[in-house]
Amino acid sequence: MEKITAIIPCFNEEFNIAQAIESCLFADEVIVVDSFSTDRTVEIVKKYPQVKLLEHEYEHSAAQKNWTIPQASHDWIFLLDADERTNDSLIKEIKDTINEPKHVAYWIGRDNYFMDHKLKHVWSGDAVIRLFRKSKCKYQDKHVHAEIETDGSVGKLRARLKHDTYSGKGLTAHLKKGERYTTWAALDRVDKIKKVTSYHLIIKPMFAFFKRYIMERGIFDGKAGLIISSMGAWNVFIRNVKIWRMHNGEKFER
Repeated sequence: MEKITAIIPCFNEEFNIAQAIESCLFADEVIVVDSFSTDRTVEIVKKYPQVKLLEHEYEHSAAQKNWTIPQASHDWIFLLDADERTNDSLIKEIKDTINEPKHVAYWIGRDNYFMDHKLKHVWSGDAVIRLFRKSKCKYQDKHVHAEIETDGSVGKLRARLKHDTYSGKGLTAHLKKGERYTTWAALDRVDKIKKVTSYHLIIKPMFAFFKRYIMERGIFDGKAGLIISSMGAWNVFIRNVKIWRMHNGEKFER
C-alpha cells in the first residue's frame, strides 16, 4: 500500500484549521506549515499529537509549499488549503488512485461557496492540482496563482473539494486578502508589462467583469455572483495601477 503525506499551509486560520486537519487525518502523515500566526491557530494544531507542526516565514504561496514538500516522509502529497474540505468519496478516490496510479499528478475540482451561497455558475470550472508525487512535481516560482509543474502526465479525479473562501473571516478579511493578492500579481507582471495604458486600466477590468458575470454566468448566482464579478474587475484594475506605480518606483507591502 502506498503511503501519503497531507500538507496544510496556514496563517491565522483559527476558524478553519481544526476542520482542515480533520479532513486530512486519512493520510499517513499530516504536516501543518504555519507562517507565525498571531491568533489561536498554533494552539489548535498542537491539540492533534499526530500532526507535525512546522513554522516558516512566508514569502509567497509557491515558495512556502516548495519549502515544505521536501520535508514530507512520503512521495505522494495531498495538499489542502485551510479553507478547503475533503469528503468520503474524495478520500476513497485518493487512496485508490495512489495504489494504482496512471499519472504523476491529479487535478481536483472544487465546489465553491461565497457569502453562504454555493456558486453554481461562476467558478464552476475551478480545479487545482492537489495530489501529486513530490519526486516529479514542484510549484512554479510565482507570487500568486502558481500551478504545479510536472515531469509526467496529469489526470483528474472525479470527486471534488469543498472550498469556502469567505465563511468565518468576513468581508474585511476578504478585502485584505485581495490587497495582498493584487500586490503579488503585480510583482509577477511588472517586468512583462512595459507600459500601463488605458487598455490595462479600462478594457482589462471591464472584460474581467464581463467574463465572470456573463460568460461564466455569474448573473445567475445572485448577489454573490455580482459581488465576485465586481471584485474580480476591481482586482484587475488595482493590480495594473500597482504595476504603473511600481514602474515609478513606489513600493508596496507584501
